[in-house]
Amino acid sequence: MPILSQLPGPDLPFPQDWVDPDTVPRAVVTVGIDSSMTGRLELAPHAHPKAQFFLSLRGVITCEAESGFWLVPPRSALWIPAGMRHALTVEGVVEGYAAYVQPAALPDLPASCCTFQVTPLMRELLIRSASFPVLYPEDGFEARLIGLLLEEISRSPPSTLHLPVPEDRRVRQLVDMMLAEPVERGTIATWARRAGLSERTLSRLIAQQTGMSFGRWRQQIGIMLAVQKLAKGASIQQVAADLGYESTSSFVTMFRKALGMPPGRYLASQLAAVGSR
Repeated sequence: MPILSQLPGPDLPFPQDWVDPDTVPRAVVTVGIDSSMTGRLELAPHAHPKAQFFLSLRGVITCEAESGFWLVPPRSALWIPAGMRHALTVEGVVEGYAAYVQPAALPDLPASCCTFQVTPLMRELLIRSASFPVLYPEDGFEARLIGLLLEEISRSPPSTLHLPVPEDRRVRQLVDMMLAEPVERGTIATWARRAGLSERTLSRLIAQQTGMSFGRWRQQIGIMLAVQKLAKGASIQQVAADLGYESTSSFVTMFRKALGMPPGRYLASQLAAVGSR
């Protein structure tokens, strides 16, 4: 498949030699993306007959589907099941790979979107498979490598960069407010008033539809925004201030508890993964 040097948008068609991966009769078709665009690109809600597995090496991808938001920073991958309507937002220079997967090839993966930490082997298999002919032989080296890629994906544990969003319209509006005003930390009473709900009702909706307490759910928004800002080059001090933390140390403590390492080490690991190519 050709390497996409520009992500298609409303005014940017696919290149002339493009073949729609959804129509190719192969278990996996991998496409490379190496875009020098800057700024922000939003892809309207859509769905594919095949499942998709996105690997991000540079740039930040955000996916919104019916059950929540998923953030895909460098060294992570996003799984989108076949037929799942989703909208994508891409920010900055983007480099990565998109594997289009026949649903029967990975039947045990979740029926909803999820993110994965990418292993070095998975990354190399995606890179190699992107160089295959569109109609690669189904009984040779290419097919064996694709089989290994599918097994590596199926063995990978999902990561935690997911924000479950309740179906209630008022709570979804709260998410928009929190994303737009990350410095406004507020209490559950504050946010309940802004949503036009009682504190008890907001707490119940979050718990029933996300499996989290309000505090844990609100923290997850902060984690996703922090990772997004770090991946775009913001300093730890700036991210802490943008998210309304009174001190950098309190932000670092929260981040370490949530992701298992402080933000400085997390960012270094992302850069190392990209640089190892």
